[in-house]
Amino acid sequence: MSTEITMQGPGSTGNVISALASFFYPGLGQLIQGRWISALVFFVTATALWFVLLGWIMHIWATIDAARFRG
Repeated sequence: MSTEITMQGPGSTGNVISALASFFYPGLGQLIQGRWISALVFFVTATALWFVLLGWIMHIWATIDAARFRG
């Protein structure tokens, strides 16, 4: 009988850390998860949207995306 700890799926430790990272900077959580293209899209879009004061939308979206990722 072996106990296996998984670091994938919503609510897992890995996703919680990724969500916190994305909360501080959009795309960072996706980068931690190894999703380079998603990380770049969130980073570029959030940076561009902060110039028109809508970057908070990308912050929330990136955080939720990192938390709900199933790898």
